[in-house]
Amino acid sequence: MSQVLPLELIDKCIGSRIHVVMKSDKELVGWLKGFDEFVNMVLTDVTEFENGPEGIVTSKRKEILLSGTHIAMLVPGGEGPVATEEA
Repeated sequence: MSQVLPLELIDKCIGSRIHVVMKSDKELVGWLKGFDEFVNMVLTDVTEFENGPEGIVTSKRKEILLSGTHIAMLVPGGEGPVATEEA
């Protein structure tokens, strides 16, 4: 069995959709355009999900730069929290 390093897995996700869970109450789904060794990421066509008192609030962003220090989890091909709740 071959070993896959974390940065190799993220590299394979460039050009595809990715679900990013932040350390805060935010989650993002978008197309991964690039990243660096600190897992700072550039996403395009982004949907942002934020947990609020009234439930999940969504907003759209054309492009966003994420700081790797604020990322908790990455889900390649993930669709975000709304798709998970409907299942």
